[in-house]
Amino acid sequence: MKIDVIKLDAGKAGSVDLDDAIFGIGEIRGDILQRAVKWQLSRRQSGTHKTKERGEIARTKKKMYRQKGTGGARHGARSAPIFVGGGVAHGPRVRSHATSLPKKVRALALKHALSAKAGASDLIVIDEARLDAPKTKALADAFEKLGVANALVIDGETLDENFARAARNIPNVDVLPAQGLNVYDVLRRDKLVLTKAAIEKINERLAPQEAA
Repeated sequence: MKIDVIKLDAGKAGSVDLDDAIFGIGEIRGDILQRAVKWQLSRRQSGTHKTKERGEIARTKKKMYRQKGTGGARHGARSAPIFVGGGVAHGPRVRSHATSLPKKVRALALKHALSAKAGASDLIVIDEARLDAPKTKALADAFEKLGVANALVIDGETLDENFARAARNIPNVDVLPAQGLNVYDVLRRDKLVLTKAAIEKINERLAPQEAA
């Protein structure tokens, strides 16, 4: 698959060949994408939410009143869940929400996400993501020329500091190095902007998976 390469000023900068095994998958598997997104989001959950249960309430364990003869219901300690200030029944506990997903499935999901963007013409390739100065207005004007309002920008191994700083103040625009490329961020943005350096890194990352 061949795609045109443009500059930040919307000028032409040649073309680049994209690996069909990574960017040209025809039938997009939504179930694989869903599994990858669920895996990512579950790993982000801290799992530190906690409520005190009945045995953790600092109250006397003495029986409230005698068992019979009061005309009221039978009760023991005031730490029971039905009383104000009592322990919470079946409340959340500290735990890990992380799920497991095989490496091959993760790699396949990333290929499907990239292919989905390419197939929907939502993939833009630029020659480089660099600015002479960290000026947000200059970058915003460049994005406007490219027709980009909601996008994920992926660069090579490292980010240009001026470009990254300029993009911080632009809403709905994320900038990540190639190693930070992930399914969730690709899908949550309308456009995917890759540099030529990013494509090289993506090929290095995913091509061996295809050969295996």
